[in-house]
Formats: sequence, C-alpha cells, structure tokens
Amino acid sequence: MIKVKVGLRPIVSKINLPTVLKTAILPGDSIERLFIATQVGEIFYIGNREIRTFLDIRPRILKLGASGGGYDERGLLGLAFHPEFYYNGLFYLHYSVAGTQGPGALSESFKPNPCDPKTLNLRWMNRETKYDHIDTIEEWILQANGQPKKRRTLLNLRRPFLNHNGVNSLNFSPETGKLVLTTGDGGSGYDPFNLSQDDLEIAGKIIEIDVDKNISYNNPPIVTRFNELPTTIQETLMVMAKGVRNIPGISFQRFYNQYIKYAGNVGQNLVESIFSFVQYKPIPVTELVQAPFMNSQPDKEGFINLGWRGWEGAFPASIIRRCTDNPALDEKTIAYYNEAAALSGSRLQPLTSYFHEDSRPDKFGGTALTGVQAYMGERIPALTGSVVFTDLARKESQPQVRGALAYTTVRPNGEQNDFSVIQTDYDFGSQSAYYVNLGTNLDQTRLYLGVYGSMKVTDFNQGTIFEIVEPSL
Repeated sequence: MIKVKVGLRPIVSKINLPTVLKTAILPGDSIERLFIATQVGEIFYIGNREIRTFLDIRPRILKLGASGGGYDERGLLGLAFHPEFYYNGLFYLHYSVAGTQGPGALSESFKPNPCDPKTLNLRWMNRETKYDHIDTIEEWILQANGQPKKRRTLLNLRRPFLNHNGVNSLNFSPETGKLVLTTGDGGSGYDPFNLSQDDLEIAGKIIEIDVDKNISYNNPPIVTRFNELPTTIQETLMVMAKGVRNIPGISFQRFYNQYIKYAGNVGQNLVESIFSFVQYKPIPVTELVQAPFMNSQPDKEGFINLGWRGWEGAFPASIIRRCTDNPALDEKTIAYYNEAAALSGSRLQPLTSYFHEDSRPDKFGGTALTGVQAYMGERIPALTGSVVFTDLARKESQPQVRGALAYTTVRPNGEQNDFSVIQTDYDFGSQSAYYVNLGTNLDQTRLYLGVYGSMKVTDFNQGTIFEIVEPSL
C-alpha cells in the first residue's frame, strides 16, 4: 500500500477527554460547525475561531474515575444530530447516569478456564442488584431561544461492568435514516456471560432505532434484554449485528448507489479488527422476542455476526500465558473452543487487523482501536476512498506515549486487505499523546483527531483536537 504522511493542525486545546467529534449546521446558521463532546459531559462547538458551550450535562453524569484509579469507560459516550437537525433541532445523547453506581455483576475479575466448565457457562444473575451502572439514550431539542432541552428517553440500559459501553456510540445511517446505537458486550474481559452472542441481550449489538416511530413513549423501564421492553419500544428497534466486544462507532461510505459500513471491534489480547460490509439484513426485535414462543429461529440470512466472544477478529479468542521455560515467548490457549468452532462458518471476516505485538518494521503493536472513519476528501489524495483508523497507544512508543494512525481500502473482490501506517509530522515534545478518537465532517472530506495527554479522566484539560491535513512542505 502507498505510504502516506499527513500533518496535524491544532484546532482547540486544553479541553477534557473528547469522546465524539462531529459537525452540524445549527438552525439558522450557514456554517458547518465542529462539535466536541467530552467524557465528563460537556459539548462544545467551534464558532468564529473560538470554542463555545453548546450543552453541559456534567451534573447528569455519574462520578468518573473513582473506582479505576482515574481510568473510566463511562460518561458521555454518544452524540448524534438528526439528519433534519437544521430544521427540527433534534439531537441524541448516550451517557452514564449520575447516582446509578452499583456493586458490579461479579465480585472478582473474570478469566475463562477451558478446564473449568463453570467459567465457560456463567450467567448474569440478580441483575437488579448486581450491576455497575445505568446508561441512557435520550432525545433532545435545540429550542428557538438557543437552549437545548431534553424531550424524551429512548432507552435505559443496566450495564454489568464499568467498561465496554461503546464510544461514539450514536450515528445516523444515511442509508436508512435511522439512529444506530453500538453497544459493547457489557465489560469485564472475555464477555463472561456471553451477552454478545445472545439474541435477546442488548449488550454486544449494533442496533437501529427508528426515532420517528412511537414518538409519544417517554418512560422506558431500565432493562438489559430486548424482551423486557414494552412492545411499543420493541417495534422501533432492529438488530444489525451481534458479536460485538467494544466498538468505536460505525462509519458509512457512499459507493455508487450503496453504502459500505465500517465497524471496528476492540480486541482482548491479540488483535484489533476493522470490519466492512455492504449488504445486511437487520432482524426486527419483535421477531427476536417472539421466536422462542413460536419454537422457531429468526431468518439470519444476511445478518452480521462479528464473532466475539468465540473469535477475536480472525483468530479464536485466546488466553495468553508467559512460557515458564522461555519468558520471551507466550503460550496461547483457545478460550472458547466450542464457540469458535460453532461460529467458524457464519461470522464476518475482518477487512483488516493489526496486532498487539508486531515486530515488522512497517507496522506497529497496538493497544486499543479508538476510531474508524471513511475519508472521501481530495486534500490528501492517497487517502481518498479509504477508511482511516486510530489506535490509542503504540506499544513501542514509551516513555512518551504516541497513538497511531493507519488506513486500508476495500478490495473489489471483497477479500481481506493489508493496512499501512500513516506518518505524522507533528512534534508532541515530552507530552504523552493518546489518540482517543477520530471524527469527520458531513461529507467526509475532513478528518479530526482527538488527542489526550493522559488516560485518566480525572486528569483535566489535557485534550487537543487536530484536523488531519496534507503535510507541510
């Protein structure tokens, strides 16, 4: 693949940890503005070369960083503007609700043991008391006086652990006009309850929400499964995909009269994966709920399965142990052999993957996938028509942490492809630079990168937003 070098142009600095970068045109405005959502609950936009507050919901967000030494995966995780936002002022939020902290679903950390069936068949019991927090999906409106106001709640989700809640988790599909919610598998590690493969679990899915249907319903119960929802809410939902571990959003790329969908799956120990698909057949939630009573299985022809927890990208999910005879080597044991075998022919193969350990000179060892975005601009010709992705921190970048940028393309024959690292010309100096997210504008001709100087949400004002531009001469 072509080697690409880009520049990073700072737009705004000294902000809190950014989770979403999107553009929108405000009602009555004529300029496309860059909006920045932070994990602690702020939403800013750039106007007349200065940063302005659009909404501040920090009091609605649960206290972050208290139980993880400053690290946290909860907070304000999703922001999406209705396709008709300019006319109707509607936008959508996904966040972790203040005052909902619970003890967690398990009393100790989880790791599967292929020799112990109990660890392979755990069930999430006592869900109303054994959970970590509650996430909510809400519809808001920008009023005529310029003040945002909550209109209604779409979903209230009880989550078993603090991590794997998704990030950049709300995006509108230009193909269907529906709001797409991407949920992680619920957290811990290795998906202890196998929520991602259970059709009735909301965790570990890519879900379409018809926000224009049943708009009067405003008080949904707190749930974990689709069959716990009232029928009026079930009727607004369809499941696009399952087998999700954790996902930094979904990106749509117009290709002639179709859309390529890109979704990344964050790995466990081995590999980070980017998936792509064009054709898919979502399953109505009402059909999934009714199937057990009808003694039938939903038609899953064309239904997307990313393979987790049996598969980590293109590899069976594995447990890694250091070799006692040779500490420089690892022993890898398949964690869920039967599940990997059962899914071997029905899962979607990734478009490309990159490894946590990779000694090749033109690659890098990654940590966690943090953004996937299609690019259709012409300012960086080598990237036109590609999909760009970011990794949190390159393994070899210590002591000064550096994230990674890379890209790949869809092959005409649909086969898997390699990827290429994108070089940058920006000097971060002695400051750490975690690449925490990736965004784009409405027509995907610009790319925005969120960089943070720490992995602790409790370390404030360490964020910088860059535009990815052609390199300076």
